[in-house]
Amino acid sequence: MLFQELTLEIPHQLNAGLYVRYMELAGTDRIRQTHFFSGRFENSYIDMADIPDITSVLALVKEHAGCHLGRAAETLKIGYWFNAMGPGQRTAPHHHDENDELLSAVYYIRVPENSGNLILQDADNNNISICPQEGKLVMFAPAVLHEVTTNLSADLRLSVAMNIGPLEG
Repeated sequence: MLFQELTLEIPHQLNAGLYVRYMELAGTDRIRQTHFFSGRFENSYIDMADIPDITSVLALVKEHAGCHLGRAAETLKIGYWFNAMGPGQRTAPHHHDENDELLSAVYYIRVPENSGNLILQDADNNNISICPQEGKLVMFAPAVLHEVTTNLSADLRLSVAMNIGPLEG
């Protein structure tokens, strides 16, 4: 299976709170940014203490990842980062198969219409386009080449990307 997608049962209020808190932190020293490509930072790291509502999202992802991987959720760890994509921006093709990742995922917090699709490339080099929705979770193998098409909306799109791996004792 190339990917699995599901819509989490999370209230819209949670996503709205995550978005508001992200915007409060944007441009401050509370966000560490990496991966500067095409005029923007693709990864924005925020400590859980600064955005505590993310813990409920991570717990749900860990539970679903554990089921998908056939492992107990408590044996997994999650690394996460926010991906804020403004108008005209895109995410270049890449994969996450670098360390001990077992699964990669993205959870959509704010998705304006026409703000870019997730493109996954299968083993035969075919592209599969996934239209994001607020509250949707997409999980896929870390080795899958993926990208996000250009945000054609006039608004910011916000998601949180994750790598799930084994918890080191």
